[in-house]
Amino acid sequence: MQYISWEKSDRVGEITIQRPPANALSSVLIEEIDAALNKIEADQDIRVVLISGEGRFFSAGADIKEFTSIETGEEFSELAARGQRVFERVENFSKPVIAAIHGAALGGGLELAMSCHIRLVTEKAKLGLPELSLGLVPGFAGSQRLPRYVGMPKAAEMLLTSEPISGTEAVQWGLANHAYSEDELMPKAREMAAKIAQKSPVSIKAAIELLNYTKHAQYHEGVAKEAKLFGTVFVSEDAKEGIQAFIEKRKPEFKGQ
Repeated sequence: MQYISWEKSDRVGEITIQRPPANALSSVLIEEIDAALNKIEADQDIRVVLISGEGRFFSAGADIKEFTSIETGEEFSELAARGQRVFERVENFSKPVIAAIHGAALGGGLELAMSCHIRLVTEKAKLGLPELSLGLVPGFAGSQRLPRYVGMPKAAEMLLTSEPISGTEAVQWGLANHAYSEDELMPKAREMAAKIAQKSPVSIKAAIELLNYTKHAQYHEGVAKEAKLFGTVFVSEDAKEGIQAFIEKRKPEFKGQ
């Protein structure tokens, strides 16, 4: 695999995102996560999955430069739908998935983390959905998962301001389970994974299935609508300006077109 690695240790499958400098989630990287899950699912010795990022970040977002190679809104919607399918698989995975977040989990990186069953963060980590600052909207079900964790008002604030929150705030808002120092994060994540791995795989699988029944009836309709609007917004002049401004490292000038 090109952008991730994974290994098995004491009933825990550890997936590491390795795409410096920002661990941006390209389509290929997301497909590699899916492929790793195939292998982990088939390995009965693995009972828990732990996802982390190598280097400075968990994942600082989707691969914006990849967006410039897409020509139509339909293609953009399909890109979103593919990512949504993989992240939905994570949330419904038969083995618990823990995200260990340091540095930043932004945009697609946070959407991946939100699909995991448990999120552990460093106190100073940055978590956010900055898509609107690029003239876009979340595309990997972030608009639907975020309100489930933090409630509608705080989700609206995070989306509409594009301002990230700290790891400490993420715990206070219900977006993360626990916040640790940089040095504590991975040991604490492995400690939790080991504790969960002692449980019955049969009962764990059943518990995950039951937890997913908490999604309201319109959740999947909202996810599908997000993918559609992801493509609709992409072809706007504002989105083109936002993406170009990001690449040029300048402030975008949105005109409402």
